[in-house]
Amino acid sequence: MPEVLIEAVQPGSPDTGAVAHYGDPVREQRTLEGAAGLVDRSHRGIIAIPGEDRLSWLHSLTTQHLTDLRPGEGSELLVLSPHGHVEHHAVLTDDGTTTWLDTEPGTAPALLDFLNRMRFLMRVEPADVTADWALLSLVGPEARIPGIELDPPKVAPVPGAKFASADVAPRPTTVYSTAPLPGGGWARRMAYGYDLLVPRSRVAAVADELAVPWAGIWAFEALRVAARRPRYRLETDHRTIPAEVGWTADAVHLDKGCYRGQETIARVHNLGRPPRRLVLLHLDGVSTDELPAPGTAVSTADGRDVGFVGTAVRHHELGMIALAIVKRNVGDDEQLRVGVSAAAIDIP
Repeated sequence: MPEVLIEAVQPGSPDTGAVAHYGDPVREQRTLEGAAGLVDRSHRGIIAIPGEDRLSWLHSLTTQHLTDLRPGEGSELLVLSPHGHVEHHAVLTDDGTTTWLDTEPGTAPALLDFLNRMRFLMRVEPADVTADWALLSLVGPEARIPGIELDPPKVAPVPGAKFASADVAPRPTTVYSTAPLPGGGWARRMAYGYDLLVPRSRVAAVADELAVPWAGIWAFEALRVAARRPRYRLETDHRTIPAEVGWTADAVHLDKGCYRGQETIARVHNLGRPPRRLVLLHLDGVSTDELPAPGTAVSTADGRDVGFVGTAVRHHELGMIALAIVKRNVGDDEQLRVGVSAAAIDIP
């Protein structure tokens, strides 16, 4: 089975180090969408945080309500700047003694540096363990882990503007069920299947036990884009606030008290008008069949820049599509351009 590394076909990709595909990216997409496949996402960063104060400490630093996170549960969190701009995104799991954060490739050192600067007298010992642990994703409607049954994710509804505190439970807004894996690590139930954190020495053994075909990061990304799931540093820039990309629902608790950037979160939620929004674009593919690079400008027919492309992919059914961030006042029927390609917003 030929492995094609992404740097061989997409130089400069944020997923450098991952396998782009195993010879047939279209078939791999169909496998993930209709059956089950395994995606190696071990290029993501892993931070382990043992210590008695880990959850209360993370609760005070991030957007998520974590003081009542139970052993065997996971969630998502953001670290914001003082002005409410997204500086880090992580998915987490707590096993009762350690909180594990998995982060975008290359961002673990900066996140660890921030956490260490915020330790003060807290009983926590954060460490970058990326060299020892690997994240795999078992994706698809037929995804199964022998001997493990986990509940689907629970996502609390986002309350309306100027809500009462009684309308928001003191729990994480998103809760992922998790379970330990034989041989070490854990499984976390996600909307697309399961994330598996395993020792790097056990990656091959876990793949043999699951007995499903491998699929490359191209296939995983194509399904992510079609599902409108943003990624930090691709669908975000230095000005991004959570409401622009939909993270208010997944990673932000709106009634957890003070944290860095909380004032911006509250103001935007109460006014209901973030300055930009995440959209799915259909690209015509007529003038060029080259995918636009991350950061390519999105413009109107008269040449006015209104946003930028995050991730562009070739989807096996939808063709050339891209996630983009555009100004709030861009209408759903606006005629747009991305480079030389015509583009149209997909209306959910």
